[in-house]
Amino acid sequence: MIMNRILFVGGGTGGHFYPLIAVAETLETDSESELFYMGPEPYNKQSLDQLNIKYVFCPAGKLRLYFSIQNFFDIFRNFIGLFVALVKLYIIYPDVIFSKGGYTSVPVLLAARFLRIPVVIHESDSVPGRANLLAKNFARYIAIAYPEAAKYFDAKKTALVGIPFRQALKKPIPDPFAVLGIPNDAPLIYVTGGSLGAEKVNNIILRCLDELLPKYRIFHQVGQGRKEKIIQTAQSLISKPELQSRYYVAETVSSDIVNALLKAASVVVTRAGSTTLFEVAVNGKPSIVIPIPEDVSRDQTSNAYAYADSGAATVLEEQNLTESLLTSEINSIISDPARYQRMSQAALAITATDAAEKIAQILLKIAKEHNS
Repeated sequence: MIMNRILFVGGGTGGHFYPLIAVAETLETDSESELFYMGPEPYNKQSLDQLNIKYVFCPAGKLRLYFSIQNFFDIFRNFIGLFVALVKLYIIYPDVIFSKGGYTSVPVLLAARFLRIPVVIHESDSVPGRANLLAKNFARYIAIAYPEAAKYFDAKKTALVGIPFRQALKKPIPDPFAVLGIPNDAPLIYVTGGSLGAEKVNNIILRCLDELLPKYRIFHQVGQGRKEKIIQTAQSLISKPELQSRYYVAETVSSDIVNALLKAASVVVTRAGSTTLFEVAVNGKPSIVIPIPEDVSRDQTSNAYAYADSGAATVLEEQNLTESLLTSEINSIISDPARYQRMSQAALAITATDAAEKIAQILLKIAKEHNS
């Protein structure tokens, strides 16, 4: 039996990696497909192993928007990565490559063009990243999440599909508070800085605890290696000891817990990573979006305002953010039922949940054509 060989690339953050996993989950039901993931590191080896995805090492260098001596070394990493990608892609010779963009995909996409391997790309942001702009002319199919991104691509091969969601985020939960082990006696605020955390968001939340905890419970995802320091700081800032139990801290959270949090939360405070925003939207939750400043990440500000234009969110820019502004916005959303309902309905109207299935169908179609 001829196997369809499908290779995934794109990583560095959960926003790039987990949509790949969502598509792989859909493809897992196809016994004729052999799946590979290529990059500098496996990001989440357990997720790859669970889906029988073979990890293939390929170095890549990150081109930062700010000055760093690492930019110099990363130029050489990309040259080495291109050579490694050429050799390994020639050996594997996948029938199609699915790229989520990001710096880890650049050597693989360049090698794929040289070897004439079909490429499918997905753009999560309203303004495309450099890797996807690099691949747009030779990609066979381009999937986008925001309609604003369409103007950057050839309309004949571009489709608005949304964000691929992992199966765990689609599961209904009768009692999400029970899953979380959190009493359902006050509105829950879910604060997340994305898979890597966000130091400035963490700090502003800590300074708001005394104002927020008397009214709400807060679940705060703080990023790897930050939990102990955050808890110590919170204990010093919360003036009433009885409020300590209303504050929950985690470094990272599994997809099952994210699903429960998004169903239990009244409001989500988040960065503007597209995957997180669309996960919030599909659960119909009003959100307060604090994008990474434009001089650090050019896509987050445009994502935030494109998303907020729907009415589903409020954008608070980091340079203007204060404790009083954030607490006032949280109070305003939760205390105004009419506004809350409008934001919730606007969120639900933003996205569909079948992007993973649509992309999987395209990958299989191209793979079978390549095999025939």
